[in-house]
Amino acid sequence: MSTLSDRFEADYLIETPVSPEIAAAAMAGEQSSGTFVSVPGDTPELQERSAARIEYLEVIGTTETPALPGRHSGETYYRAKVTLSWPLANIGPDLLNLMATVSGNLFELAQFSGLRILDIRLPDAFGAAYPGPKFGIAGTRRLSGVETGPLIGTIVKPSVGFDAQQTADLVRTLADAGIDFIKDDELQADGPNCPFDERVHKVMRVINEVADRTGKKVMYAFNLTGEIDDMRRRHDLVKELGGTCVMASLNSVGLAGIIALARHTELPLHAHRNGWGYLSRHPMLGWEYTAWSKFWRIAGVDHMHVNGLRNKFSESDESVVRSAKSVTEPLFPSKSCAIMPVFSSGQSAVQAGETYAQLGHADCIYAAGGGIMAHPEGPAAGVLALREAWNAAIQGTTVQEYAKTHPALAAALRKFN
Repeated sequence: MSTLSDRFEADYLIETPVSPEIAAAAMAGEQSSGTFVSVPGDTPELQERSAARIEYLEVIGTTETPALPGRHSGETYYRAKVTLSWPLANIGPDLLNLMATVSGNLFELAQFSGLRILDIRLPDAFGAAYPGPKFGIAGTRRLSGVETGPLIGTIVKPSVGFDAQQTADLVRTLADAGIDFIKDDELQADGPNCPFDERVHKVMRVINEVADRTGKKVMYAFNLTGEIDDMRRRHDLVKELGGTCVMASLNSVGLAGIIALARHTELPLHAHRNGWGYLSRHPMLGWEYTAWSKFWRIAGVDHMHVNGLRNKFSESDESVVRSAKSVTEPLFPSKSCAIMPVFSSGQSAVQAGETYAQLGHADCIYAAGGGIMAHPEGPAAGVLALREAWNAAIQGTTVQEYAKTHPALAAALRKFN
């Protein structure tokens, strides 16, 4: 939890063929009051008031081969951890200019053959300036009716191709199966084959009918990604028809768009991170999820995708778990900004126990597509198998032992192992 009051900090991993001290000084100058030549008015008093400071520098290794191409070369490339700090007075509690300050031009500076943002720490003024998550974990549980354990969820598949009625028919199958959470695929927003308004009307008719009959209302995250006015209008339609969640693609909408949407929302905001790979995949470039996700948490999202164990993408299990844990850690003394991590990507009953063991709690959305729909006994058995796998983990029983008396789980293990 941040204890800063008048400064903010960012941690970096750098690689450079020049002296790490010189490289770190170039970072600090580029992102505050310095430039490549002396300019009028650049007084010691101004530097004391506005310059970034190097708070920490530790060389952690060397390599003979640069991680990325660049103008500078050398026989040895130093890798170091660096912490910079800035006066809050440079930008005020402004998320957009915070992003410009801690990242900005750093990635293209000639001194570096690698640079990655590892974490940020912010004063409480940022928590006061933004709404933060309005629902988070507790509000999501209240609206979904899931008091304990994970929210068992899925994604509408095929990703695109269904019209609004076909989508509603699938939702009926899943709702009748007892699922907790369904989301649009990130590729489906307001296409002519499945317009947003028509989809919301038909899906909510099904969800409300099932809720009236069973007492359980499925949380459906409608993908309202679009221009700001369109997103606000779409949110209002979902709310008017009794919906309990909306979804937006972070990298498509952008930070200013998410801030504007979050200030308007009266429903949980489900954040999809599609495109995350281009910000993170190279280990010496881009962002660690811990740092990047803080922007969106402060802006006001309530759920964020973190991938899943043994997923279909390139991310390691260690990275997935680190990401999932990070979004539930408090950010400020006055406002936690803890949100619900969303596990997805090739998930089934097989990974449930390990997910619980690694995460250490069940405050999450656990979303499986094929892990539910491809169950040999149908979607209802697929949902049940996931619940049974999580129940086994929470009770401290091995999934194999639990499966001896739970046929749906046993069938899932045979199918997906």
